[in-house]
Amino acid sequence: MTISNPNRSPATLTKNRVQPAPVSGICVTCLDGCPGPCEIGRSAVRGRELLYPMPFGKVTAGADKDYPCDFSYFNIQGTCVGAHGMAADSDKAIFPAVDTSVEIGVKHKVKLAFPAFTGALGSTEIARIHWESMAIGAAISGIIIVCGENVCGMDPKSEIKKGRIVRSPEMERRVKIFKQWYNGRGDIIVQANVEDGRLGVPEYVIEKLGVEFFELKWGQGAKNIGGEVKLPNLERAKQLRERGYIVLPDPLDTMTQEQYKVRGIREFERHSRLGMVDEDEFYKAVEHLRRVGAKRVSLKTGAYRPADLARAVKFASQAKIDLLTVDGAGGGTGMSPWRMMNEWGIPTVHLECLLYEYLSHLKSKGEFVPTCAIAGGLSLEDHVFKALALAAPFVKLVCMGRSIMTAAMVGNVEGKKLKEKCEREERDLKEAYLEHFAEAAALRRKYPLGKYGRIPAGAIGMYSYLSRMTQGLQQFMAGARKFGLEHISRDDLVALTEDAAKISGIPYVMDSDAQEVEKILGYRRSVSLSEMGPYANHKDLTGEAGK
Repeated sequence: MTISNPNRSPATLTKNRVQPAPVSGICVTCLDGCPGPCEIGRSAVRGRELLYPMPFGKVTAGADKDYPCDFSYFNIQGTCVGAHGMAADSDKAIFPAVDTSVEIGVKHKVKLAFPAFTGALGSTEIARIHWESMAIGAAISGIIIVCGENVCGMDPKSEIKKGRIVRSPEMERRVKIFKQWYNGRGDIIVQANVEDGRLGVPEYVIEKLGVEFFELKWGQGAKNIGGEVKLPNLERAKQLRERGYIVLPDPLDTMTQEQYKVRGIREFERHSRLGMVDEDEFYKAVEHLRRVGAKRVSLKTGAYRPADLARAVKFASQAKIDLLTVDGAGGGTGMSPWRMMNEWGIPTVHLECLLYEYLSHLKSKGEFVPTCAIAGGLSLEDHVFKALALAAPFVKLVCMGRSIMTAAMVGNVEGKKLKEKCEREERDLKEAYLEHFAEAAALRRKYPLGKYGRIPAGAIGMYSYLSRMTQGLQQFMAGARKFGLEHISRDDLVALTEDAAKISGIPYVMDSDAQEVEKILGYRRSVSLSEMGPYANHKDLTGEAGK
């Protein structure tokens, strides 16, 4: 079974001429004179540009590696008996009665209407373009939106004095949009990396902009390095180089400038530095954030090795932070080196299973167990249920990056089409929205005039997607007879393969409910299928070979 696809991917706009060798991904016969559609061939012409998904800054991208275990290897258990969190009454225990809201926070609580939040929307162009739609979409949907790293440092209009941020119009815009539409549920988190810390971004957004939820970032599930963006011209590259960022190639080098003039260099890369985690420094950073006014503090860590996950769990416990987000490999971004996105890190399911083990150990010792969120390739309501169940009761939220952004982007595209069509046909755009977007009527009732203007089509798209997800999750939960998120448990899952059962500790489907079955029937299977092996004959209750 091939689970990786080197040298050929739509993400890098490359393919093979003939059948590739399974290990290298190189065509089995590499032709002298081939124009070079594979990654190696294109790299021979454009070099480092081929490291990243294309077109960079205009796409989000998710790993195409087929991991040996993901959420599809588990199914959700249903039952026809009883109800948790609701009277076992057919007139009351209906799926619309399922409560999908969740509350997080140690001292200062925040409530979400749905147990999800956006991936970090940082300094990338695609995040800047779609911020209004996504911030409004998050506010009216009652979820958390994360404003990612480097926003202040990348803002061309930022005012920086003595190496510290004094004002960032772009950051002001982002915070203001969310707060204008905030309806009492959800929140905005601002995230910081090494450069943000040096610029004084935490102090600026907390003290000057009133941000109450701040996140320290160790990494993410798509890459093992700091964040990067591409810069379109020499002037912009110089500006960010002078602000202290790593910019490649060096725009201050005269040779680079000469190459740029003759178009040998067409773009520059801005990179963030690697964070260096230290236990004492982490505790000091958390205390500092609280001292300057942060009511809630979170930590975002990536798909690092198990020892680093253990550090994140321990440090989060000792500091009693409000949220620990763990991001597994395979998730989506548009900025990470493509091969890195596929070939480094611990996949989401494996990482969450380790997280469950570590948190269970903390609980057994009577130590503080932080509220956790899981990220990494989640997109629909079954993923949400399974992610919450796999590490229940510790994981209470999911972080969804590409999926939520996709909904906003599609909403914006549809809105643009409707506007152009209405202009051609001289139709009322409001009425066209009501016809086209299923949730537009519900939003019009909630926001009859659009308190701060018209709701962007992208926000309607995001709201509609989350509305669908809410009802989908309600249906799964009602089928499991769980009428509140706090009732979801690991017992709500079965593993469909022996490997999935070994990785997770979730019972193999044929061994599930064994004790209860014994109570009901007085029968217990003498040998589980996992012990019998994959080629063993199934036997009926009499012990004879099945026909």
